[in-house]
Amino acid sequence: MRDDDFRRSDNIDDRRGQGGFGGGGFGFPRGRGGLGIGTILILGIVGYAFGIDPRLLIGGAEILTGGGQAPSYQTDGRGSQGKPGAPTDEMGSMISGVLGEIDDRWDEIFKASGQRYSGPRIVLFRNATNGGRCGMAQSAMGPFYCPPDKQIFLDTEFFKQVETRFRGCSGSACRFTAAYIIAHEAGHHIQNLLGILPRVTRLQQQAGSKAEANALQVRVELQADCLSGVWVNRQAKKRPNFLEPGDIEAALTTASAIGDDTLQRQSTGRVVPDSFTHGSAVQRKRWFMTGYQQGTVQACNTFATDDL
Repeated sequence: MRDDDFRRSDNIDDRRGQGGFGGGGFGFPRGRGGLGIGTILILGIVGYAFGIDPRLLIGGAEILTGGGQAPSYQTDGRGSQGKPGAPTDEMGSMISGVLGEIDDRWDEIFKASGQRYSGPRIVLFRNATNGGRCGMAQSAMGPFYCPPDKQIFLDTEFFKQVETRFRGCSGSACRFTAAYIIAHEAGHHIQNLLGILPRVTRLQQQAGSKAEANALQVRVELQADCLSGVWVNRQAKKRPNFLEPGDIEAALTTASAIGDDTLQRQSTGRVVPDSFTHGSAVQRKRWFMTGYQQGTVQACNTFATDDL
């Protein structure tokens, strides 16, 4: 991925220099009450494998999709714990560039349909940080979007895990993989702006079973994969030199590596489709490619098909 001509966004709070909780190590925090790194890892794996939000297991926060309410934290509009403005290190600069281009492309898409777009804010952190109205953000959760605050929380160590632990990419293609992941989280922001997330939340709260609620969440996540593909399509048209050989293949490898069936098979040795929350490896690849090949929001209606 070539990002040298990307517009850098300053809509970022860089909290990486604040240390977090527990410090050091591989970027995993110590939990409340003195939870060790091993416990945090186990809880994170259990959460991903069985459709339980790791934030419930690790941090005790319920984020929109449960019956409870997330803890309330007071934050100002800029993110009181962060440093407003584009980061100056290589990783931070790449992320601010990706965010700038995501905002520009989605602004164009929204304007074309007569709608107004406002972008998300990215919070960069290490180990753990205040997640605003979504509770405590911790590294073991992976990147996530907080709907009420319209913020994406991201510990950049996750990108290294994708490369080394999940073997989702290698070499320079990992830069594009990082962009795909950020674009997926931005996809949740698009869903929020379009009112999709609130509607799904209400349906999940009315669901008759955990499996039914999980099935709705799968459609949410696959749609976000598709929307990330839409951004890649529009970005490639706007900046023809954006993609480099191997980039799309790397995104597909990453999508496969973080599919629910792949993660469950690695962690427990068995696959339980009713517990899926993000979709299988095949589904995640299919919907990213749908967005990439068709380049329209309309192509990403995962709620209107029985063939995911």
